[in-house]
Amino acid sequence: MKQADKIVFLIDVDDTLLDNDRIQKDIEQHIERAFGHKCRDRYWTIQEELFQELGYRDYLGAFQRFRVEFPYEHHWVATANFLVDYPFKRRLYPRALAVLARLRKWGRTVILTDGDVVFQPRKVARSGIFKAVNGHVLIYVHKEAALADVERRYPAENYVLVDDKLRILDAVKKAWGKRVTTVCPCQGKFANDPKIQSAFPKAADVKIKHISDLMRMNLSQIIGTKTK
Repeated sequence: MKQADKIVFLIDVDDTLLDNDRIQKDIEQHIERAFGHKCRDRYWTIQEELFQELGYRDYLGAFQRFRVEFPYEHHWVATANFLVDYPFKRRLYPRALAVLARLRKWGRTVILTDGDVVFQPRKVARSGIFKAVNGHVLIYVHKEAALADVERRYPAENYVLVDDKLRILDAVKKAWGKRVTTVCPCQGKFANDPKIQSAFPKAADVKIKHISDLMRMNLSQIIGTKTK
């Protein structure tokens, strides 16, 4: 059995390290340029249907379904390349990689994210996130349901979870209790949705405006007395 670390940082990707709202907008605009606004709207409808079905954004899966409905369009190759070769590094929030480097000085730092088995790993690799955490990356369908596996792979006395989704923070707090400190960077539409905020008012132990705010905080400001 692995020896437990004193502290492990678990960091989300979308709207935590990467501006996923901007990525979605870029994809939407590309599809509109390639196929027109009607196809753009249909693609995003399929995307939303898959999101409700799967619980994560499946851009490539939506693209496959989209292709079935429009088999004779001639921009498939260019659009497929746009998705696979998207410059994710340009969509990192300011100082996102510097935050990972800072956290690594305090404890093992692991990416914990949801997503498909192709696009999400591609996103993590091309953005530079994979290298920044020395390959410590976990990708699940529903990460809040995979906490036993997280503990098995990265046992720790205490965890710090940084995630923009209050629903996720709430679920992990209920599972791990005082062993976890939850941090919410209020970036993106989920973190700033008033309905979500009212549904999970105590999900975040620490709220910050931007991920870069962690550069101005010391460890005790983040975890308080939880590891003492």
